[in-house]
Amino acid sequence: MAEEDIVVAMTGASGALYGLRLVEVLLQAGKHIHFTLSPAAVEVIAAECGRKVDPDKFNPAKFFGQFWTPILSSRFAYHNYRDFKSGIASGSFLTGGMVICPCSMGTLGAIAAGISDNLITRAANVQLKERRKLILVPRETPLHLIHLRNMTVCTEAGAVILPAMPGFYHKPTTMNELVDFIVARVCDQLGVDHHLQKRWGEKEADQS
Repeated sequence: MAEEDIVVAMTGASGALYGLRLVEVLLQAGKHIHFTLSPAAVEVIAAECGRKVDPDKFNPAKFFGQFWTPILSSRFAYHNYRDFKSGIASGSFLTGGMVICPCSMGTLGAIAAGISDNLITRAANVQLKERRKLILVPRETPLHLIHLRNMTVCTEAGAVILPAMPGFYHKPTTMNELVDFIVARVCDQLGVDHHLQKRWGEKEADQS
């Protein structure tokens, strides 16, 4: 089913943990993941997470480590960022949406300009032209006027701009809780059920 297929791309912005955690949560929710990452994302993942990736010989079991199981492998497909023959490069390949997490300002700018110079920007343009959900998770500060204008263009084209700006009202005590705050918001946009955190206004479970 198309709604079960979600495209997840990671680019060279800081915040690799957001993208890695998102893939885990979506797979656990039963989604089929089409995963791709840019060369800059490879460098960020190595620097921030200590995970070395060969984009030309991608090994999901090695990349995801203890999280990975044979069952998950049946619902995970890796696509090289140069592979325009990939299904996600075509509008005829139905999906339930795409998330670029984290999304670099360079990638966001390319999408705003309609540039499709790699599989990530091409797949993003496909989502927009087919009127499907495209969620961009930028992680940059401060923002200059071009950044803001590019975000406006993408929003006007139909994308959702979901900055990696975690809240603190749920009183997080770990980095994982801050990451899950953003991942939960992405899942909400995709209509994916989750229990990553208690929602605002949600009553505490009856302890009696």
